[in-house]
Amino acid sequence: MDPAVREPLEADTQVHAPPPPAGMMKLVGAGVVTGAADDDPSAIGTYASAGAKFGLGFLWIAPVLLPMMYVVTYLSAKIGQVYGKGLFACIRDQFPRWVLVPMVTLAIIGNVIEAAADLGGIGAAVNLLVPIPVPLIVVAAAGLIFLLQYLGSYTLIRRIFRWLALILFAYVAAAILARPDPLEILRATFVPRIQFTAEFVALVVACIGTSLSAYVYTWQSNQEVEEQIAIGRRRLWQRKGATRQEMKATSRDVLTGMIFSNVILYFIIMSTGLTLHPAGQTEIDTAAQAAAALEPLAGAGAKWLFAAGIIGVGFLAVPIMTTGAAYDVVQGLGREGSLQDRPSRNRLFYGVIALVTVVAAGMNFLGLNPMKMLVWSGIVQGFLVPPLLFLMMLLTNSRKVVGARTNGRWTNALGWATTLITFLCTATLVLTWIW
Repeated sequence: MDPAVREPLEADTQVHAPPPPAGMMKLVGAGVVTGAADDDPSAIGTYASAGAKFGLGFLWIAPVLLPMMYVVTYLSAKIGQVYGKGLFACIRDQFPRWVLVPMVTLAIIGNVIEAAADLGGIGAAVNLLVPIPVPLIVVAAAGLIFLLQYLGSYTLIRRIFRWLALILFAYVAAAILARPDPLEILRATFVPRIQFTAEFVALVVACIGTSLSAYVYTWQSNQEVEEQIAIGRRRLWQRKGATRQEMKATSRDVLTGMIFSNVILYFIIMSTGLTLHPAGQTEIDTAAQAAAALEPLAGAGAKWLFAAGIIGVGFLAVPIMTTGAAYDVVQGLGREGSLQDRPSRNRLFYGVIALVTVVAAGMNFLGLNPMKMLVWSGIVQGFLVPPLLFLMMLLTNSRKVVGARTNGRWTNALGWATTLITFLCTATLVLTWIW
């Protein structure tokens, strides 16, 4: 049942009226973009590595992740929509500085590392098609992304690249064309095959980290604020509160995006588990190896499909990460920042975007393997999930923050379970490293 429906409600007349309902195409389009941003190059590299290494034995992670992906994104959206501020502005208002500073620092580090990995993934994908050194491609991609943000807007980037995200459905077709055994697929999906090894647990943490990345929280909460500002609610008191209809619409939109993201991750694992793993190719070190999972569908054209998908989701996700870091910095400092502002009127906000972009691009000159960076960025994000989700659960259960829209029983059960699971996974990974 929809958690938003079960939450205690005050009279809707105390808050602003709901906007007109969106059409199905608009709803699905927004959901696809949200899901595609979550299935960024880091996610694709992580899921592909999991399927190649452990075969179909990793499919169970998809149904486990879906409710977790939904609840964390929904809680983040609730904070932005009901409190009227972004996540880290809310944390600054409600928690002492010793809580705020480490969380902001870790979130920025996570965003920079994942943006660097995604830029490296874009470079490796383009290098499949054009024999240009990956670092040079990274610089060109980073420069283009920043120029589109500075001179245009994220809306422009989304319009250009959102349809490329649909190429991710090629993994669905590739998995089907690999002729899987339906009974084996069902068994692998619903009967977990768990190994207590450092490599297995690391990939579990990486999958959790890349699916529940902190940049998604930051972006989702601030996007709710941006949408309200765009329709004229520029003052905080105008943005405070949300009607039952608005919360239900948010819940549907989040669920649409997370289902899209989860279906893609499921079939990425399946396609690599059916093609690379049986062939003994259990390590993915190059983009060409990752692209090979699409050969049942495209044959020699697999590299073109892989490159187009990585470029599309990379150009959707990297601006979200760099902008997310800018939100974190300005809100941590008690300042305001919005994509609605012109660069000349908010130099700090756009300056942070530029700095994060430069640092992320520069990390690709350290000689690190771009495909390995995709997995390690997920592990880094995985360690940030438990503490940040813990704070989000406290915030969304506080009447001081969300008024009557505190979490219902099902939202709390799912949220606290997700917090506990992610903490146990990261703790287990640390123990396996020690042993």
